[in-house]
Amino acid sequence: MTQTDTADPLAGYRDGKRYFWPLAAVWVMTPVIGIYLAQVTGVQSLTWLTVGVWFLVLPLLDWLLGEDGSNPPEGAIQALESDRYYRFLTYMTVPLHYVTLVVGAWAVATLGFHWSAYLGAALSVGIINGLAINTGHELGHKKSRLEKNLAKVCLAVTGYGHFLTEHNKGHHKDVATPEDPASARMGESIYRFALREIPGAWRRAWNTEKLRLQRQGKGTWSPDNEVLQPLAITVFVYGGLIAVFGPIVVPFLLISMAYGYWFLTNANYIEHYGLLRQKQPDGRYERCQPAHSWNSNHLMSNLVLFHLQRHSDHHAWPTRRYQSLRDFDDIPTLPSGYPGMYGLALVPPLWRAVMDPRVLETYDRDVTKANIDPAKRERYLRRYSDYDGASMSA
Repeated sequence: MTQTDTADPLAGYRDGKRYFWPLAAVWVMTPVIGIYLAQVTGVQSLTWLTVGVWFLVLPLLDWLLGEDGSNPPEGAIQALESDRYYRFLTYMTVPLHYVTLVVGAWAVATLGFHWSAYLGAALSVGIINGLAINTGHELGHKKSRLEKNLAKVCLAVTGYGHFLTEHNKGHHKDVATPEDPASARMGESIYRFALREIPGAWRRAWNTEKLRLQRQGKGTWSPDNEVLQPLAITVFVYGGLIAVFGPIVVPFLLISMAYGYWFLTNANYIEHYGLLRQKQPDGRYERCQPAHSWNSNHLMSNLVLFHLQRHSDHHAWPTRRYQSLRDFDDIPTLPSGYPGMYGLALVPPLWRAVMDPRVLETYDRDVTKANIDPAKRERYLRRYSDYDGASMSA
């Protein structure tokens, strides 16, 4: 059951977060702010501003501001989804991602940064590159041609254009099953997950697009290949930056691209860790439900992530716009927003200490119902074989 607003849906509902959503666009510019402050103050370590805000400030604000579990009334959803204000914010964010990338390249090429400041700028832009995938994610789920094309342009910022095909046609189909490279398994560390997820996503996207084109009687290397289209934009943009600023920007581009990939991998790792759609008598997996994604209502991080953390509703109803995503009762819930969970995932023993009990609780302490890392399965079965008397047959 959803936690619904009891107010009359026709009584002029207003989104209480309406005028805070632009924080998502402001957040995209934090590397530019850091570079500016480093330039005017001479304190080059300020290029690390975005990294510090993500891993320290945002988790603190999530803790101080707490969670917001409010939902729009169902009668207000149509008007809320039709409000072009919310669409404008995602449209506006796309060029800001390019501004941040270009300013970052200019800065490392012309401002004579020490190597540590250079690295800080590259990692800060890398975080925002990861956010470009999030912006592309929001746009790519929509039906309009404009938003689909904007998604490709946005994903090209960090060379992750295959995400549009992989996520919509692969991840959403196989989510929370062992077949999905983008669903983390119980006991699997973020580092082992990355080695499986990053190449797995590429392969699935390429094979999916190859099959689609074959059905249309077209070659794999056709201009209609939706994996190659955003990749061409990436090559053009990165090639242009190298041509303008010289080889000095090559490490910056590679680091920021790689960290953008890592940023998405962290999100994928968090969103479905250990959760499993159960098989039905016919051998098919049950339909994806809100209980197959980890949810978070932490206010601050949801504002800068376009409600990505209300992931349970997103996977159950993928085309819902960010402003309309709902919270639910009795679904798997994260103890913090994504910034805090990103830091936790970097230390696998701490991650397991926090998250494994939550997975067990989700399945009434029956670990056989979880999506377990095959390499750890026997260990988990032995460890929890007598857990509250649950039957743990392999």
